[in-house]
Amino acid sequence: MQHVVPMIHVPDVRRTVEWYQRIGFTLRGTNEPDGVMDWAALVFVNSEVMFTEGGRASTEDRREVDLYVRVEDVDAVYQRLKDWTEVRVELNDTFYGMREFIIRDINGFWITFGQEMPDEQASTSV
Repeated sequence: MQHVVPMIHVPDVRRTVEWYQRIGFTLRGTNEPDGVMDWAALVFVNSEVMFTEGGRASTEDRREVDLYVRVEDVDAVYQRLKDWTEVRVELNDTFYGMREFIIRDINGFWITFGQEMPDEQASTSV
């Protein structure tokens, strides 16, 4: 099986890992020479993302890359995250057949959580 796994450069890998674990990602592996975490891989169901050191802090509204995470119950994920994360776009039904919302992580990257809508529901939300 082939798939793309994004590797994102962040200012503080350990802090980023802790934040992603809080939203439901599971740590798959790290590299910690001399106790300093400089690389980590996390999974969310069957999705994976890697973080490595060397990224910059940003005050921009949006970064160079967004993550899109497909989930089975987007409403439940939204309810779990909405009160303590920065929600950029509220839960909504899109013209392209997804129900989704967008949050911003501690490094300013946007994460969209989306769920496919049944065909009959998607065709009425355009």
